[in-house]
Amino acid sequence: MSTYDKMAGRGTRLLNRYYAWRARSQPAATGFVSQPEPRTIGSFARGRQLVAGNLLFAGYLVESPDTGLWEVAAPDAAFDAERHGFGWLDDLAAVGDFKARLKAQKWVWGWIEQHGRGSGLAWLPDLTGRRVIRWINHALFLLSGKEKDETEAFYGSLARQAWYLAQRWQGAAPGLPRFEALCGLIYAGLSLQGREELADPAVRALAAECDSQIDEQGGLPTRNPEELLEVFTLLTWAAAALHEAGRMVPPAHIAAIERIAPTLRTLRHSDGGLARFHGGGRGLEGRLDHALAASHVAERHADGLAMGFARLSARRTSVIVDASAPPRGKASYNGHASTLAFELTSGRRPLIVNCGSGESFGVEWRRAGRATPSHSTLCIEGHSSARLSVPHKATGHEELIEAPDDVPLDITDLSDVFRFQGGHNGYVAHFGLIHARTLDLSFDGRALTGEDMLLALEDPAKTRFDKASSSNPDGGVSFDIRLHLHPEVDAALDLGGAAVSMALKSGEIWVFRHDGACHLRLEPSVFLEKTRLKPRAAKQIVLSGRAMGYATRVRWTLSKAQETAIAVRDLNRDEPETFD
Repeated sequence: MSTYDKMAGRGTRLLNRYYAWRARSQPAATGFVSQPEPRTIGSFARGRQLVAGNLLFAGYLVESPDTGLWEVAAPDAAFDAERHGFGWLDDLAAVGDFKARLKAQKWVWGWIEQHGRGSGLAWLPDLTGRRVIRWINHALFLLSGKEKDETEAFYGSLARQAWYLAQRWQGAAPGLPRFEALCGLIYAGLSLQGREELADPAVRALAAECDSQIDEQGGLPTRNPEELLEVFTLLTWAAAALHEAGRMVPPAHIAAIERIAPTLRTLRHSDGGLARFHGGGRGLEGRLDHALAASHVAERHADGLAMGFARLSARRTSVIVDASAPPRGKASYNGHASTLAFELTSGRRPLIVNCGSGESFGVEWRRAGRATPSHSTLCIEGHSSARLSVPHKATGHEELIEAPDDVPLDITDLSDVFRFQGGHNGYVAHFGLIHARTLDLSFDGRALTGEDMLLALEDPAKTRFDKASSSNPDGGVSFDIRLHLHPEVDAALDLGGAAVSMALKSGEIWVFRHDGACHLRLEPSVFLEKTRLKPRAAKQIVLSGRAMGYATRVRWTLSKAQETAIAVRDLNRDEPETFD
């Protein structure tokens, strides 16, 4: 049984199959009433690779220069889901030449022939919604030069998928999958002749989802920044399509866009990418800025939290901190034990990062990416601040359990720094210790000063600490403060091992120093990206020490070297997208 099949209950799967089967008998649409402007952004580089027959989906590369997309055996369910979602159509349209069009047409009509009758993973509601949006967006690209019978097959398949979505959007999981299904249904209802009646119920349902799924901070229960961007993008697309069709956008829909936009601005690093937390990556290149511009919402959170994250920014430097308890229950299936971890970006160059989501590299990498040591924060005795549950028998999902539930914080502007102070109780149950972290970013963005403390405050906590300490032959409790570096950072120990020098491709030099209370070293690390075939090698700064009493304090600094200019013209080109 595939992962995607397991994600749905047996009853949901049966209903999906039943309505996909019934969709076969639905009448075909005859054309478009109106067609929304294509807003999906593809990658020219990925499109060229697809034209050459290099299929990169869900971290797997399959070379298929001569065979069709649907004749390739899928390495796993995630690969299969990605090709059935048709996001690759954006990439072929970005190339837009004759060869790209032929490839796109071959694969679209190949899908109609092999999967259009309604069966299997291809007919999950979220994948169907994603596919319908792409087909409508790129219809002119696809229908160019097609004969009447092929055009009718295209419209007929779209109509059947739209009818199926009208029956089964509720079968999509709450959150991004349901937003995809409903937005696909809205697109179809606004565009297809003879399917106009589908739009109004979908518009009302989408407004209800906005109310129930988008909280007052403009966030999702999963606390995944990339997922929030995808939801925001769908909402802005749907609103624009409604405007173009002369229809009103419900107030709840507009309010959700207005809540999410400031949150995404808070989660945006100075290089234009998203903070990488809770299973999310930096987002497709250009997607974040394009979506924010299209929303016409200019505000940013003045202070406080955005989806549980805090932001410090000055000049060219941005710092984003996970400042809340991790997601819970079903929302935590991709959640990470990352409380008080941070990322720092200088201009266009990430410096301090988290390892990221290992989901596309298998179960063990996925688990490793979720653990506290894979984040730029402190961990005790190699333990995570939250644990993974036993995998669910039917689905394989692992929730976060025993996670921090008390995360006090304070964000203030002082005379010369922006200050973040936070703490969490994720280690109290086992070690009796609270982790408290202070981060001070200077007004010129040239220095970040950190202080990490381990505190046993109450008598029961002190008893737990004494027990943990006495069980260790060396006494005390060991801890590591880890700062993971981006793969393009060139780092080396300096000053006889007392500091670490880090060179960015922009020419900036940053230096890490500490108060001497811990042992400093550079260790190997990894950088996990969904668009790569394997993890990228990187380095991490590790400060190791022992908490011998009820209060332990470590101070450290990250600062630009004195010779680094205040403003650097970052003219070095980024590496082109590769399948390495």
